[in-house]
Amino acid sequence: MKKIMLAFFALLPLTGMAQNVWEPQQPSTNGEKQQRALFEPGKTNKRDPKYLANAIPVVDGKVVFTAGIEAKGKTAQQVYDIVAAELEKMAKESNQFKESQVAVINAQEKKIGGRFREWLVFQKSALALDATIFNYSIICDCSDGHLHMTISRISYEYETDRTDTGIGQEMTAEQCITDEYGLTRNKQKLSRYYGKFRKKTIDRKDNIFAAFAAALAK
Repeated sequence: MKKIMLAFFALLPLTGMAQNVWEPQQPSTNGEKQQRALFEPGKTNKRDPKYLANAIPVVDGKVVFTAGIEAKGKTAQQVYDIVAAELEKMAKESNQFKESQVAVINAQEKKIGGRFREWLVFQKSALALDATIFNYSIICDCSDGHLHMTISRISYEYETDRTDTGIGQEMTAEQCITDEYGLTRNKQKLSRYYGKFRKKTIDRKDNIFAAFAAALAK
C-alpha cells in the first residue's frame, strides 16, 4: 500500500491554543521497513448491541470518540507525564507505521496530541489477510485526577495497492462507519461491507482507552 505522509500539524486547530506554546516533535524513527503487525480484536456477533445504533458519536458532522478517565490521587503533571509516555510507547508499537508520532505538545496547559497510522485487521487466515491502514488523531487534556481524551480525524486506506481489482478506497469515518453506512437499513446488524470498518474501529477505540486507563491506574 502506498505510504502517505500525514499532516501532523492538522492537530493544531483542535487545541485552540496559541501556536508559540505548542512544541512540534521530531518524527519517530521506527525504521523505513514496517512489520505487518496488526491489531486483531476478537470475533463478535454482528448483532451485538455494542456495535449497533448510536455506537458512533458524531459531533458537528465528524466522528469523535471521547473518554473521561479517572487518575485518582495524581496531579495534572503526573497525569501528563504518564499520558506522554503512553503516547510515545504506542507510536513505537509494531503495528504502527513510521509516520505515527506525538505531534504537538503544550506542557504549560498539560495538553498533548498524537497522529497515528497503523494496520487494522478484519480477518486473517493461513491463506488470506483482509486489513486496512487506519489513521487517527488523539488529543489528551490532563488535569488533577482526570484525563479527557478524544480520538478523531479517522480515515482508512483499504487495498489501495490492489489496482487489479479496482476496489481500493480511501475513506473517512464519516463515509463508512456512521449508522447510515455501517448498519443495515433496519439498524439491526452491521452492514455487509462497511460493518467490518465500524466493528474493528470500535474495538480499537476501546482498546486504546483501556490502555490509558490502565496506565493511569498504576
